[in-house]
Amino acid sequence: MSDQSIPIQHDEPQGALRESLLFNLVYCSQARAGVENADVDAIIATSRRRNPVLGITGVLVFGGGVFFQWIEGPKAAVMDLVKLIEADPRHELFVILSTDEEVRERIFPTWDMELVGIENIQEVLQDAIDTACEQKSIDALQLLLDRLQTPSE
Repeated sequence: MSDQSIPIQHDEPQGALRESLLFNLVYCSQARAGVENADVDAIIATSRRRNPVLGITGVLVFGGGVFFQWIEGPKAAVMDLVKLIEADPRHELFVILSTDEEVRERIFPTWDMELVGIENIQEVLQDAIDTACEQKSIDALQLLLDRLQTPSE
């Protein structure tokens, strides 16, 4: 048998979506003392380099010493990434706010990871609601938006 009879295996292209159903996870955490904008910029740079290979997209909000992140993609890739994020020494008090399986659409399909200032998150969520097709996604985004717009008691 010659070597030419062995099928050639090709790597999947970057960002290839291997399955039709996705997974998303939302978390928040508290930045440790000493975390500065340069640290957050480094997180975004790393995310933009790694996430396309993993098929992950999302948004990171940072303000007032709090991280808030929406991550979406294949479940295994998201969960592996979350383990790394949770172990990152730049933050503490890591809390998963929600997870959703069987997601049929990406909310942030063109964002390998985008940094949004806390002052702009309501606009980003409203844009995501306006472009979402799946009612489940719209409901989740609307709940987040409603919580942000409701004054704390």
